[in-house]
Amino acid sequence: MAFLSDTLARVKPSQTIAVTNKARELAAAGRDVIGLGAGEPDFDTPDNIKAAAKCAIDAGRTKYTAVDGIPELKRAICEKFERENGLKYTPAQVTVGTGGKQILYNALVATLNPGDEVIIPAPYWVSYPDMVLLAGGTPVSVAAGMETGFKLTPEQLEAAITPRTKWFIFNSPSNPTGAAYTRAELAALCEVLMRHPQVWIMSDDMYEHLVFDDFDFTTPAQIEPGLYDRTLTCNGVSKAYCMTGWRIGYAAGPVELIRAMGTIQSQSTSNPCSIAQYAALEALSGPQEFLATNREAFQGRRDLVVSMLNEAKGVTCPNPEGAFYVYPDISGCIGKTSAGGAKITDDEAFASALLEETGVAVVFGAAFGLSPNFRISYATADEVLREACARIQAFCAGLS
Repeated sequence: MAFLSDTLARVKPSQTIAVTNKARELAAAGRDVIGLGAGEPDFDTPDNIKAAAKCAIDAGRTKYTAVDGIPELKRAICEKFERENGLKYTPAQVTVGTGGKQILYNALVATLNPGDEVIIPAPYWVSYPDMVLLAGGTPVSVAAGMETGFKLTPEQLEAAITPRTKWFIFNSPSNPTGAAYTRAELAALCEVLMRHPQVWIMSDDMYEHLVFDDFDFTTPAQIEPGLYDRTLTCNGVSKAYCMTGWRIGYAAGPVELIRAMGTIQSQSTSNPCSIAQYAALEALSGPQEFLATNREAFQGRRDLVVSMLNEAKGVTCPNPEGAFYVYPDISGCIGKTSAGGAKITDDEAFASALLEETGVAVVFGAAFGLSPNFRISYATADEVLREACARIQAFCAGLS
């Protein structure tokens, strides 16, 4: 009898984490490495949020809390949704988990049965398909390439829906491409979903506050009220509030689903960290001015990276609407040989040779379900990005 579960054979480790760990190992060994794999802002958590956490510790708020979030935080989340998205929820419709990933996973485990399908536009965040597999469902990847701005069309969504479709995972702005759907583009997708009442919508809005050039962010339940009762609107404090390590995600949706997710959480992790919850409470209800300052910095970094990558031989880099990623196409590099003698057979070989020969760590496109590309996270200092892009330019110039 095998010791390890058969389920484990269906999933693979996160490639973004693997690349980050590899970069750390090489740096620890003395290599000059620039890691652009992790989706983590380099800005520190704002002081008022850190102060709220310290106050929580001093006040003795270090005990177990309600399984899926303290009442104060749930109320603040309701206020956030109404203030920023025009969505009205009650605290009973809100759940708080240990990061956005747990929120998504809880929802999938609570709802999927064998044979249930989940539509996932590709490129996708690396964890979506594997979470579906772990929950017993079947991921259905639908390629949305550069020709559509990395956005799923209504026709593609319609064609992918079957009687077995249970969820449609929607992520805008997107990880890994930074692509964001306009109000009109999202309305067209919602029109399709209104024709298929068996399909639920999981909207991952983690990069909501990171949109550029006056882009107007919208979310499905906001665009189409008819989808409100079958939409789980997911978010968190990790990216916009620079709180990746605090591990707080949240979502709002129908009470029955929220209760089911709470049941899963009660038998897995139980409550999120009490101190982190009070920090998140301050994040959502405290000063918000820094969001615009950080967004301006990220937009400048985007412009820098896009400009420099488009000067690299064989690389085409679209200009994303949001998040802090670019997803350049490297079709012009495939089939060539690097200066160090590596055959560039695909985007994984490209990323491997790039790391080995230049010390720049990126994530290859196949990990996100669409090749030949790679992902760069530009959530780091301008001078670091400038040096990394210069190394990429030199690497591409050396291909023959």
